[in-house]
Amino acid sequence: MPAHDLYTAFARAFPADGAAPFIVEPGGGVVRYGEVDERSASMAGALAGLGVARGDRVVVQLPKSPTAVLLYLACLRHGAVYVPFNPSYTVVETASLIADADPALVITTPLRASELRASSIPVPVAVVDDDGSGDVVDRSGPATGAAQPISPDDVAAILYTSGTTGHPKGAMLTHRNLLANAEVLHAAWAWEPGDVLLHVLPLFHAHGLFVAMHTALLNGSKVILVPRFDAAQVVELLPQATVLMAVPTQYVRLLAQRGFDEAACRRIRLLTSGSAPLAAPTWEAVAARTGHQIVERYGTSETLMIASNPYHGDRVPGTVGFPLPGVEARVVDEGGSEVPAATMGLLEVHSASVFAGYHRAPEATARAMRPGGWFHTGDLATVDTSGRVTIRGRARDVVISAGVNISPREVEEVLERVGGVAESAVVGVPHPDLGEALVAVVVPRADELPTAEAMAEAWGSSLARFKHPKAVVLAVALPRNTMGKIEKATLRHTLAEVFSGGHLPQGWRFLSQPPDTVPP
Repeated sequence: MPAHDLYTAFARAFPADGAAPFIVEPGGGVVRYGEVDERSASMAGALAGLGVARGDRVVVQLPKSPTAVLLYLACLRHGAVYVPFNPSYTVVETASLIADADPALVITTPLRASELRASSIPVPVAVVDDDGSGDVVDRSGPATGAAQPISPDDVAAILYTSGTTGHPKGAMLTHRNLLANAEVLHAAWAWEPGDVLLHVLPLFHAHGLFVAMHTALLNGSKVILVPRFDAAQVVELLPQATVLMAVPTQYVRLLAQRGFDEAACRRIRLLTSGSAPLAAPTWEAVAARTGHQIVERYGTSETLMIASNPYHGDRVPGTVGFPLPGVEARVVDEGGSEVPAATMGLLEVHSASVFAGYHRAPEATARAMRPGGWFHTGDLATVDTSGRVTIRGRARDVVISAGVNISPREVEEVLERVGGVAESAVVGVPHPDLGEALVAVVVPRADELPTAEAMAEAWGSSLARFKHPKAVVLAVALPRNTMGKIEKATLRHTLAEVFSGGHLPQGWRFLSQPPDTVPP
């Protein structure tokens, strides 16, 4: 019979040879598949001993490690709800999310545990040390995991959204959601015996925990677990791997390494990119250097993966490919009516991986869902006549300038083709005449500076005049969250007074200056 819960599905894929490696730490230890069942069962027993029952939420805020992975598996088999937090959150942010999650237990580092106890959170806190030992790891307990009755509609995990557009909300994902998506991706990306995943992503996000780790587990693959992304180290490890999943910023950093080439990627058969838009020039540069075309895909925390460029077939840079098997996608106008092919509108999806709602936020859930189980992604997209999807930006990211709607992503796509531009972001900021006006923020290449003339020429040939940015700023770097998404709210705040004589951050300067303002 097919498995209907995650842990059972993973366990069925474990290699018969228990000595086969599961997690390999560069220069460190190895967790073998033969150990996984016993160690995760022991942790599940420890959770029970600490008062965690089936359906209880367990907050885990730990650095990336084999212990964190095993804790996740322990929660799955125990029937607890795994709630990963970004380790870089401040204690104030952490305490706020704990209050929302209302967990039965928090598992974290000794330092954070001390801080949380000092803040008087009304939740038990367990500790895991840097060496992987601690309350949940060392405490003996019955191997309860296998005995727990798991329903496919039980919530397996809660992921808190990035919060770039407001206060983070907890997306509840069931065993059915996660297993359905993992099985689709495993088939769509043609996982095969002997595949080795080079894991360079965080474990508190859907990309690293669900997309990367789940597909590797369903394949019984070895996972080289890199604790922190270091481009030079990743280049050294690439010859040992066949699969690399990364975010666009990581590919940009890899391209800065001379050793990132065909020789380093000689065993690679799959490169994927997601979590943020991948610039076409980056895609082309990776293809030229390595001989591999990146498979760009698209998803959200609430729906998991929605679309992917094909493993077998044309991969088109700038697009996210076709809806995955079992996924329906449609583009609608603000009234909810479908729009003609190639017309930009709001992307909605329907699939078995659409989440069970936001934790304790029924009003937010109701706003996100449409009749018939369709989820409103909040993203602007087009779907061409062949069904290929292109993401055009966030609906909330639309700038209204002089009463006209402008998609910043459309302008960014033009900017990315300009010589000397490494990265760009376009935002709308207050303007005394237009209401809002576009400002382009550009990070230059190390070996070449873009010119205002080149940008003006690119805009003039590609964009209507009302879409031209009214100012261009050269920046040292773009503010990003941990998954590489540009924090446009931060940019809008930083540049809020650009058109009223405000100062730029240190190291930033105008390339094309706003009219009637004095340089800072």
